[in-house]
Amino acid sequence: MMKKWLAVALTAAMALAVPFGVMAEEGEAEAVTTVGPDEGTHFELWSFVDVHNEYYGKMVELWNEQNPDKPIQITFSTYPYSDMHNKLMMSLQAGSGAPDMCDVEIGQFPNYTGDDCPLYPLNDALASYEEDLVTSRLDVYSKADGTRIGVPTHVGASVMYWNAEIFDEYGLDYKSVKTWEDYTELGRQLKEASNGEVFLTSVDTGGVDWMWVAMAEYGEDWTGGPDGEVNVELDSVKKMMTMQQEWLDEGIAMISTDGHVDLEAGYKNVADGKIASFPKAMWYMSRFVNYMPEMEGKYDITTIPVFEEGQKCSVGIGGTGTVVTNQCADPELAAEWLAWAKCSEEGETHIWNDLGFDVCNESLWFDEDFAFDDANVYNTFFRVKPYEVLQELANDDAIGTIYTTSNSPTLNDYLCTTTLNEVFEDKMDVEEALQEAQEYLEMELM
Repeated sequence: MMKKWLAVALTAAMALAVPFGVMAEEGEAEAVTTVGPDEGTHFELWSFVDVHNEYYGKMVELWNEQNPDKPIQITFSTYPYSDMHNKLMMSLQAGSGAPDMCDVEIGQFPNYTGDDCPLYPLNDALASYEEDLVTSRLDVYSKADGTRIGVPTHVGASVMYWNAEIFDEYGLDYKSVKTWEDYTELGRQLKEASNGEVFLTSVDTGGVDWMWVAMAEYGEDWTGGPDGEVNVELDSVKKMMTMQQEWLDEGIAMISTDGHVDLEAGYKNVADGKIASFPKAMWYMSRFVNYMPEMEGKYDITTIPVFEEGQKCSVGIGGTGTVVTNQCADPELAAEWLAWAKCSEEGETHIWNDLGFDVCNESLWFDEDFAFDDANVYNTFFRVKPYEVLQELANDDAIGTIYTTSNSPTLNDYLCTTTLNEVFEDKMDVEEALQEAQEYLEMELM
């Protein structure tokens, strides 16, 4: 069993090799900070995002104030993304050198969900919080047997962003849109009203968020889940691609510049009013604040349209799960602190106010003081307070689950480099393009 995991680990580590021939294990951390008293139990935590470690540092200080009988001290190291994941994998494979705790980006998580997983089970640590946490977020950081091995950072709930100022200018009602049929009709109205100068949306060739939304609406998953097989020839995917192809043909949508909206060219299209709406995860709110501050007060957020009323209208996209490794000297205490730091009210308050993420503790979505405080920039930047939309999703149990598995990198790469371009740039028949993709993936993965 261990040999099987090591083989997977070595393959993954090689795939994550750092550019320019620099081995990750030789790399140095970009930032190292130690927080907490010397007499506390010492841990080491790695991350690839410096602001994550800043947040964790605050939680160490707060923990020590509340738990003087079991103080902790943590040394935080921030590495470049590939360096850190490669270094973690290699140290776990070697059996030494791994940190006590580590952030693991969701795309890398499948490397740890197989036999003889080198991560400490977190079910007991999460037990007191689990009832209030969004289940779909816990599931994606779990093994197939339900063992929780990662603590989520945010939901990443997908929502619809609307340039309300544009729709107000042309007297069009985006708030009445409930289905994709309604959305398409609104696009036709916008094209006519703007003389074709404003597109309803942009269609991605370098990202699969739209497909994730469609799959969540129909309860499908092209990865097959933790134990399943890849199948991209799903009705949901066919429906979405066909609809988007028709939008392009009608001239109510454009192809996303540089592939998707989460790049500099995409921010420019949004800020210039070239597109009037698009679906993206809640974490995209920070892109407005950081890169498009001039859009304050202009954008609204709603739930995403559905193909059929009553379907789920959201899916968790992206994310980071934090783990406790099997090399941790006191895994029980590390797990207790980690679950508290990321799932308690204190921790979630910092995640929302400091990081701007939609928190996983769903009970807090309905807490007025937590969710609607105007001191939080996101509550004043948009025309709606974000947790109003999240409350709607919670009340309707509307957040679906799409898994990231060991097959996901190959699947996503082929879709984004080949299939989406064939369908949207070259106008290839959707079913033919997906059949071609399925044949390739079966050859590569099965």
